Amino acid sequence: MKMFRVLIAITFIWSLNACERPAEQMERPAYALAIHGGAGVIKAELMSPEQDSLYRNSLHEALSAGEEILKAGGSSLDAVITAITILEDNPLFNAGCGAVFNANGFIEHDASIMQGSDKNAGAVGAVRNIKNPILAARQVMEASLHVFLVREGAEQFAALQGLQIVDPSWFMVSKQRKKYEDTKATMLEREIPLGEKHGTVGAVALDNAGNLAAGTSTGGMHFKHQGRLGDSPVIGAGTWADNASCAVSATGHGEYFIRLGVAQDIASRMVYGGQSLNEAADQVVMHELVQLDAGGGIIALDKDGNICMPFNTAGMFRASVKAGELPFIGLYASDSLLVN
Repeated sequence: MKMFRVLIAITFIWSLNACERPAEQMERPAYALAIHGGAGVIKAELMSPEQDSLYRNSLHEALSAGEEILKAGGSSLDAVITAITILEDNPLFNAGCGAVFNANGFIEHDASIMQGSDKNAGAVGAVRNIKNPILAARQVMEASLHVFLVREGAEQFAALQGLQIVDPSWFMVSKQRKKYEDTKATMLEREIPLGEKHGTVGAVALDNAGNLAAGTSTGGMHFKHQGRLGDSPVIGAGTWADNASCAVSATGHGEYFIRLGVAQDIASRMVYGGQSLNEAADQVVMHELVQLDAGGGIIALDKDGNICMPFNTAGMFRASVKAGELPFIGLYASDSLLVN
């Protein structure tokens, strides 16, 4: 915990870069999109050139696919789903294929989706055999009377909706299995470095019709207790979208994001407190979370197309693009929209 406080202190120096906020534009762009692949101990010195390229190319692939939807006049919801599905299928990220193991040696996925036009939302939690949990979250939103389904109920519903069901072994990759075996051998769950726990993917989008959407998907916390749910599937904590304010997707130590209701808090500060997206996001991520020694970050996009991506950790996998602009890809605190 002491080491984490030191890291938090250092990130205050980075806060201007971390929020990556160009001057807020006066005119809304035709579309905008931001994605993330998790926050944590992401440092250039810990990455080989090959790994750096893999992450950047993977983020670019997901961002480009989502942008193509928006560029063709598609919906923000479709763009979010498209980008997240690609990240879920990429073993580099802790979501879908490549997700972390829980303490019992299983992989349990959480995901949520929300659209800003009517605040409709859907989520699934602790599912083990749905190939793309974000698609299941969408089906819960669009084809059920509910918002949140978990475990067997969510899996049965997904199967009835015709979603692809796979053997749980499909999600298991050697890197995450080794991490699980190493942790199990020492049984030091409480000493797992906090930075290692951050892994989630998400996307926020604004389409030409002015509609916002947000989605988040994760394998959760490494070596978590069976049945544990973090903030990613919790509407208002890990995901939020409202056309009157902003769309938010979060990544980090989920217990704290739930306690603070991070995603909705940012939106509420804008609606009721008159704060800009940058001000609200900065206050929550760089102050409220830091006061609880909670690491992580968010990607957020407001109704005017402004993007903010603050994080209080060493790095966050992230990318963004607006109509008519070149895409931004960032991994470390030194990667900044202010200098790109």
